[in-house]
Amino acid sequence: MKRISILLIALLVAPAMLLMAQDTKTATTAPTEPAKLAVGAKATWDKLLLDMGNVDFQVPKTAEFTLTNEGNEPLLITYGKASCGCTGLKYSQEPVLPGKSTALSVTYNAASPGDFRKTITVQTNADANPTTLTIMGKVVKKEETPVK
Repeated sequence: MKRISILLIALLVAPAMLLMAQDTKTATTAPTEPAKLAVGAKATWDKLLLDMGNVDFQVPKTAEFTLTNEGNEPLLITYGKASCGCTGLKYSQEPVLPGKSTALSVTYNAASPGDFRKTITVQTNADANPTTLTIMGKVVKKEETPVK
């Protein structure tokens, strides 16, 4: 009886040991390199909101937003428009190469005293959705004391 028990245990354990001893690598499997995904152009802004502070009445003030291409293909600004005629916009039509930056210049003409908040809509080839940049501040007459 003991011999039959030992024989049964040996028959059950032996196949398990053989399975664990199998080499899972095969000669036909070649190592593969990780696939490199094309990122394309990737637009990154230094800021989306720019507080211009106090701006003198009827004295235009200019500020800049910086756009950096963190992708691996050229980045293009395909569209740019300010929310009203009181805000001027200048930007390069040249492609921004990977790792490089370009400036988007915004000039507010300060024609009316008081608080202001203006938006600039920018579209690039990096994203189907446009980016909204915002400038804000307060236009003050020279004889007024600026509010802090």
